[in-house]
Amino acid sequence: MRKILAIGLSMVMILSFTACGNTGKKTSKDNGKVLTVGFDAEYPPYGYMDQESGEYVGFDLDLAEKVCEMEGWELEKKPINWDTKDTELNSGSIDCIWNGFTINGRENDYEWSEPYINNTQVIVVADNSGIITLQDLKDKTVGVQAASAAEALFAEDGAQVELGKTFKALNPFSDYNTAFTELQSGSIDALAIDIGVAKYQLKERGEGFVILDEQLNSEQYGVGMKKGNQELCEIINKDLKKLNADGTVEELAKKYDIDPAMICIGE
Repeated sequence: MRKILAIGLSMVMILSFTACGNTGKKTSKDNGKVLTVGFDAEYPPYGYMDQESGEYVGFDLDLAEKVCEMEGWELEKKPINWDTKDTELNSGSIDCIWNGFTINGRENDYEWSEPYINNTQVIVVADNSGIITLQDLKDKTVGVQAASAAEALFAEDGAQVELGKTFKALNPFSDYNTAFTELQSGSIDALAIDIGVAKYQLKERGEGFVILDEQLNSEQYGVGMKKGNQELCEIINKDLKKLNADGTVEELAKKYDIDPAMICIGE
């Protein structure tokens, strides 16, 4: 009898531990929800690693954190390679892409939040390059981030395809930190980049670079989710509107030196 009872108790313990071990990434102290955000860890001021704290920070990550606080969720910040973002999203390893993610040209590829930032694409050059206008980029080597909206501008159906045809070469890089190093060394002549990222890089690197007056295009950022995930989309939209109304979004924009005039929530 004792032997049977002992076996029974052992089975109960095994089943209990098994049940606990199967909860996976959806476990949190509040209501069981973990929001896993995929982001480029070298894309300041929207997502990057703070060198002093060693923590991932940025305007977009802070916004995601605020949404999670409102919903009682746990935020998981997952750095990804930008050119594999679709694989990460479709496999379920991330719930959304939230990192200076351009809606324009991708409208039908994702479930999008409402736009929250008006962005522009610009060209950065060395201040002694002699490049003043977009036409001066003829026969020059231009850098972009791989799989970025900037790269898409010069593709066959892109808004700046004709300009791209005048380049000597268009070189994609995995991240903009590497691209700026190549620009500084003279390996490339110019860099196509988002205005917010450009301003951050110029501020951090000091003198030596300028942003051309002519812009490549204008676009909007949104949070991209897997097609059909309307439930998460509606929650994020609702919370972004509340965070905008109470001044939190503008406060975060100022914290990361983003022009508050770029905020477009509810427009």
